[in-house]
Amino acid sequence: MTTSTAPSVLALPTIDLDELIRRGSLLARVDRKYALSAADAAMALELVDPGTTRVLAIDGVQNLGYTSVYLDSAGLDSFLLAARERRRRFKVRTRRYESNGASFLEVKTRFRDRTVKHRLPGEHLQDGRLDDTGVAFVADTLRGAGIRDVTVRALRASLRVDYRRVTLFHEPTASRVTIDSGLTWWDVRTGGWLSRPELAIIETKSAGRPAGMDRLLWSLDHRPDRISKYATALAAMHPHLPSNKWRRTLKAHF
Repeated sequence: MTTSTAPSVLALPTIDLDELIRRGSLLARVDRKYALSAADAAMALELVDPGTTRVLAIDGVQNLGYTSVYLDSAGLDSFLLAARERRRRFKVRTRRYESNGASFLEVKTRFRDRTVKHRLPGEHLQDGRLDDTGVAFVADTLRGAGIRDVTVRALRASLRVDYRRVTLFHEPTASRVTIDSGLTWWDVRTGGWLSRPELAIIETKSAGRPAGMDRLLWSLDHRPDRISKYATALAAMHPHLPSNKWRRTLKAHF
């Protein structure tokens, strides 16, 4: 258990993955993110209502290990769409769950404030590039989201991030909250790395209206931050990249 995870959270009633997916998959959603110190995150999580909130457990484990690998073009098109706040933007990544070894290829598209996630089970990254099945899936997903001019076959591994995650399910609103900690990034292209063990990223995922966790954090004077586990970390590792969007977050946490 990391310092950002309050003991009271791990003592909440549990929910299994199948039920979480059935009741709160939220593949189309509004995300709000908060970058907090581990101590502030733990303080907020101590106030979570055990009568309305459950914690995801897989094989009895609630603080789960994840590895994500983000893909981008040689010119970092995905990063630049985020940095320049284009209305239509995307991320392509693979995700592996330490608890059971399951892997997925995921595509997240964003239009204005709404995020849509599509996922394909299995390992589709070979030597840093997508296999044919992965290429077809990403191309179809981007085309369906109205995102064109992306040479999917040219995408390759750009940044890997290892972290721990606790996932909460708020029953009254069917919203989810993730708490990421123990974050370490590895630049696949250069071999550089960055670790921020004192940082916790809390993200709320709802159908639109603020979740209970949003209101709890607001009551503690925490407001949503601009942060991306891919783009903000890449900007921190490479100061020559455009980073005005994340200036406050970079100054406070990187």
